[in-house]
Amino acid sequence: MGLFDNLFGSKEKNTEANDAGGLQWKDLNSLDGLDAILKRSAEMPCAIFKHSTRCSISSMAKSRLERNWSIEQDAVEIYYLDLIAYRNVSNEIADKLGVVHQSPQIILIKDGQAVYDTSHNGISVEGLQQALSQ
Repeated sequence: MGLFDNLFGSKEKNTEANDAGGLQWKDLNSLDGLDAILKRSAEMPCAIFKHSTRCSISSMAKSRLERNWSIEQDAVEIYYLDLIAYRNVSNEIADKLGVVHQSPQIILIKDGQAVYDTSHNGISVEGLQQALSQ
């Protein structure tokens, strides 16, 4: 891992549980996957992290989530969307959930509805925890 990867996070997502609390990304890479998440959110809150692999701010936000993750696995399922590779899925998220597209962005979904979204430096584990508790 190079210096910039250490500072901004690698372009590869961490699919393994990290030491901070067990963040385990689930891939979102299809419209069918989005539909499944919307259905799943009726049983468990789901969060989608929209990541631009070309953006250093997005890499920093992703890295900050991974480093500070302290949310229990059974509290939320967190999905990773590479919006450069799957722009159509990102566009469908905006349409179906009525949120303005941003990058990076995290969206919390409960019962098929976006109940919280934020972007850029607003993305934090604490913000997501507060939204989960409401």
